[in-house]
Amino acid sequence: MKLREEYTCPLELVHDMIKGKWKSIILWRLRWGKTSLSQLQKDIEGISQKMLLEQLKELIEFGFVDKISYNTYPLKVEYFLTKEYGEEILKSLEIMQNLGLKFLKNN
Repeated sequence: MKLREEYTCPLELVHDMIKGKWKSIILWRLRWGKTSLSQLQKDIEGISQKMLLEQLKELIEFGFVDKISYNTYPLKVEYFLTKEYGEEILKSLEIMQNLGLKFLKNN
């Protein structure tokens, strides 16, 4: 995903980085620690492998997620949150999760 040239507010920038149906869900799932692509796909109901890979690629480009590739057969790759941005965004996602729970409970 290409970011805009100019932003009127830093919140717009972060919104553009994590917008969409899947990115926040992927980030929220990664709070449990390193995991494989196949496990992520099992844990996130309804996401295709193609979409998961696209979203992970963007999250890696923006510095929220990183991956480790192990030189094994079959190839093993683990995805995880970065300390600088990935773990930091969890604070915001936790607030959103709690708000969602409140709305579900009250409606």
